[in-house]
Amino acid sequence: MRYAILSKGDSKSNALKQKMINHMSDFQMIQDEENPEIVISVGGDGTLLQAFHRYSHLLSDCAFVGIHTGHLGFYADWLPHEIEKLIIEINNSEFQVIEYPLLEIIVRYNNNGYETRYLALNEATMKTENGSTLVVDVNIRGKHFERFRGDGLCISTPSGSTAYNKALGGALIHPSLEVIQIAEIASINNRVFRTVGSPLVLPKHHTCLIKPVNHDSILTTIDHVSIKHRDVNAIQYRVANEKIRFARFRPFPFWKRVHDSFISSEDDE
Repeated sequence: MRYAILSKGDSKSNALKQKMINHMSDFQMIQDEENPEIVISVGGDGTLLQAFHRYSHLLSDCAFVGIHTGHLGFYADWLPHEIEKLIIEINNSEFQVIEYPLLEIIVRYNNNGYETRYLALNEATMKTENGSTLVVDVNIRGKHFERFRGDGLCISTPSGSTAYNKALGGALIHPSLEVIQIAEIASINNRVFRTVGSPLVLPKHHTCLIKPVNHDSILTTIDHVSIKHRDVNAIQYRVANEKIRFARFRPFPFWKRVHDSFISSEDDE
């Protein structure tokens, strides 16, 4: 088994990474940072996001698993004291693979059809560079839907629906559904300007194309990375053909994660 381990970078996570490397070498596992079959993140959800973007070119060939050294995460489901058990499971088991949908983002520029493509595991946002009101035309399935005015838009995956999307009042969506969700960020709604005012959930065969009306530059985030784009013609969002693959060695139900993260307390029985 070829593996790679990414650490959050703090002393606790680094020590745990080294301990795992020592144990995995005892099992004759091969550390391979370039072409791993399994990618282990040690830290939290942010660390797994970094691992995803580092190995996004290998999505069909590797699976991810997370160990959390801080608070319970949506992607990191193993605890530090369980690493010996996890290593034995990796060595002995044909692990179950769970696939989650991803978001494809294509930024198209006015420069002779030039474009850039990104994948997001959680979400992508769209705002102006200087913090002014974003004015864009939203097109769905090739038809004009609305002219949006506000602070920005957040387009999320089902697994990312529990992140920024939730703070914006979006719905929580089970990752078995191949959809994306568009949530408004402080939209302007009055007698003159009007948006739909509710999150939109688009199925896999629907594409959303968003065209800036009067902006020279657009600030996007792709998960944890902020990128400035100049001379943008339009940005297209849809469910990606690729999926992220998680290695599962035991049940890790989505709704239990939602409960434990947002509802559960120490007083729960």
